[in-house]
Amino acid sequence: MQQTFENSLADAWAAAWDDGDVAALDALVTDDYVRTSKSRGTGASLDDFKAEIEAIREGFPDLKTSIDSVVLDGERGAIFWSSTGTHTETFLGVPPTGRTVNTRGSNYVTMVEGRISSEVVTWDGGELLNSLGVRSLGDALAAEAAGPADVVVDPLWGEPDPDVMKTFNRQFVTGVTVVTTRDGEAPKGLAVNAYASISLEPPLVMVCVQKTSSTYAALFASTHLGINIIANSQKATVGTFASKAADKFADIEWHEGPNGSPLIDGSSASIEAEIRERFQAKTHTIFVCRVRHAEVSENEPMVYKAGRFYDGDQLSPL
Repeated sequence: MQQTFENSLADAWAAAWDDGDVAALDALVTDDYVRTSKSRGTGASLDDFKAEIEAIREGFPDLKTSIDSVVLDGERGAIFWSSTGTHTETFLGVPPTGRTVNTRGSNYVTMVEGRISSEVVTWDGGELLNSLGVRSLGDALAAEAAGPADVVVDPLWGEPDPDVMKTFNRQFVTGVTVVTTRDGEAPKGLAVNAYASISLEPPLVMVCVQKTSSTYAALFASTHLGINIIANSQKATVGTFASKAADKFADIEWHEGPNGSPLIDGSSASIEAEIRERFQAKTHTIFVCRVRHAEVSENEPMVYKAGRFYDGDQLSPL
């Protein structure tokens, strides 16, 4: 029985994962097949499994898998497998990195008359993202999939009105930064006010970037980025980097950091930092970086509040 099952499994597995013929799985499982995984929890169906395969294959078109071993003990068993693929297309919102990843996993199965009736999977698509340097996405997706039913809402007031939240955020006074990187030889950048220092020892900082930004794909693929604190005299620079201009550096004076990140001349301060972690946060990605180079000038920084820019040199002490 085991040899027959192994042959059927190998054929169906290769057809589905390597060739995209997910219908080949139909003959491998029972009509009431149930799948349990970290990403979907208990009760996922064969259609869910097929959709996951198709999503992974979209991001890794050259995906190849192999069955390393199968162990059966009566109606129970374990399947051990490995796969390799190159991330050349967008996968779960992550732009292509060109990285080749190798993963391994195991599935614990219950059999009925030679077909899989239930399966517990110790791996999911989030593992691929971990290999690409994206952390905790599985948890974020699980929380999103759980929906409002799992969210604790004040029974009297409900959730905050979106307009109130916008007003709240506008009341927070921030500096203004331009985050920069390279796309091949071309400099790229965008205006960002979601910047924060995490620690001084080691020197860690973070920036939060919207995925729809034209700079996002290049930033995600980079190993380093530049963060420039914009000075009072650079209001036009902010407008340029907040725009959708095709070449935002056309009229900008800049120089390279030690690792090639564009650092903007005349800024109040600039750093170049190594990207260490990328955390998914729905519409944004949080980049956690270790500072490798820093420059500080005498130029006073610009201040931003409630949609307006202010002179950072004219602040009144309390």
